[in-house]
Amino acid sequence: MSMERLLGSGRASVYLLAAFPTGMAALVALPLLVVATVLVPLGAGAFVLLPLLTAAHRWGDWERRQALKRIGGPIPPPVRRPPARLRELVGDPATQRALRGLLVHALLGPVAGIIGVIALAGTPAALVEAALWWAFPTPPVLLVGIEVGGWAAAIAGGLAEAAVYAALFLWGAPVLATGYARLLDRALSPSDSEIEAAHLTERVEELSHTRAEALKAHGDELRRIERDLHDGTQARLVDLAMRAGVAEQLLASDPDRAAELLGQVRGRAEETMTELRDVIRTVYPPVLADRGLDGAVWALGARSGVPAHVDIGELGEVPASVQAAAYFTVAEALTNAAKHAQASSVTVRVDRTGPMLLVEVSDDGAGGAEAAGAAPGSAPAPAGGTGLSGIRRRVAALDGTMSVTSPAGGPTLIAVELPCES
Repeated sequence: MSMERLLGSGRASVYLLAAFPTGMAALVALPLLVVATVLVPLGAGAFVLLPLLTAAHRWGDWERRQALKRIGGPIPPPVRRPPARLRELVGDPATQRALRGLLVHALLGPVAGIIGVIALAGTPAALVEAALWWAFPTPPVLLVGIEVGGWAAAIAGGLAEAAVYAALFLWGAPVLATGYARLLDRALSPSDSEIEAAHLTERVEELSHTRAEALKAHGDELRRIERDLHDGTQARLVDLAMRAGVAEQLLASDPDRAAELLGQVRGRAEETMTELRDVIRTVYPPVLADRGLDGAVWALGARSGVPAHVDIGELGEVPASVQAAAYFTVAEALTNAAKHAQASSVTVRVDRTGPMLLVEVSDDGAGGAEAAGAAPGSAPAPAGGTGLSGIRRRVAALDGTMSVTSPAGGPTLIAVELPCES
């Protein structure tokens, strides 16, 4: 008999034993719930029903988690806080499941607890009874039906009774505990429709958060473009207008000075055009329209400050918004590799897998990551770079996913998946 088997049987017996006090509590709670429900129309029951239903709601979550630990199922995270209003609490599916589980537990919990007590204490009690049969006022009758009247009967009957209880402990208790846990899990688990509704609710919340992030990113982008145009391009155009006006006034009296000013105007006009192209490029890079995503990524790799190997698969038709997000992902990742990663080479991979566009940028730099600015459940952003939060916002706005793997010492891998179909 292995120690693991004994420990497993002990845990199963303790699980059954623990059902006794909670089952007795359920026996008391059910009549109180019925009375409180009857008194609700009179106004007094609500003050009792609300805390009782709240306790049942929390008990259901706790009991299901204990059952799943017993049967080895995946443990869900704790449920959200129960609703604070009685009407919402009564209509909550989790409360209704808890009441169903409470009924099952009230009927079977005390029985399970008694079986747990017998499984734990039966064998030692039988041995003690057989050894001390002579101290009883009347001859004891063992479980197997033998009346103890001497040492022979005490030894034979005691060993037989101990064997029955040992079998219950070693084999019966684990089976009964697992079966009872499955029964409670079935009573307390949400139905398929509830799970689907919960997923839809989470999806709506996620999309609402994504929409808010996208609107914030869009507003930030508009303010940045406005700032660039106001502080840069507009100032240059004002300067051009002033120089052209001075040159016009000097054209008759000082043609040489006018020609010099016009030359400056031409040079500054070229600088202004370059600046405007840079602003336009941040909105939607012209290279995407001219050469497509594959050509734009090749161009980024050719201009990279770190030697870059570019691998592009068959992309098919990719929406413009997805192309822009993929382009900015590669551009920002290459910039980070050159500025912060101390990398000697970078690999860029862009490929299409069904409805998803996969963008991966890896470098052989120093790695190292910190959790600052990382979204919940996402990988942390590499230290030293601030552009990954921008990538994350762009990706989230398109309902994509982003992960960053950057252990200390490297390498760093940025992986982005973007949906290409609605």
